[in-house]
Amino acid sequence: MMTASPLPRFLLRLGLPMLAALLLQGTAPAWADNDWQDLHAAVREERIVPLPTLLDWLEAHYVGQVLEVELERDDDRLAYEIEMLGPQGQVVEFEFDAESGELVGMEGVRIDAMRRREDAP
Repeated sequence: MMTASPLPRFLLRLGLPMLAALLLQGTAPAWADNDWQDLHAAVREERIVPLPTLLDWLEAHYVGQVLEVELERDDDRLAYEIEMLGPQGQVVEFEFDAESGELVGMEGVRIDAMRRREDAP
């Protein structure tokens, strides 16, 4: 029988380096707490897409391990930048519009080699 993990599924997929980075963020200065509260409110109010939704989409369409996740403001819009390590050692960055969840860009080499077979052109 499987027992439930105490960590959310998306955290388990992030891997040790990403999980360690998230845990270390607990040492951030107190002024950073307001930024996180604002982001949580934006997700709760459905103004931005929750990160687990995008990680689930990536897992369904691409093979790889998440290395880094950033939420950045770019030209007055919020964008998630998710960097993944592919099976051939390639590093690919996926950019998603944070409000719509739409994939707006990809950068890297051998991106097609990361596509899951059912998604291959």
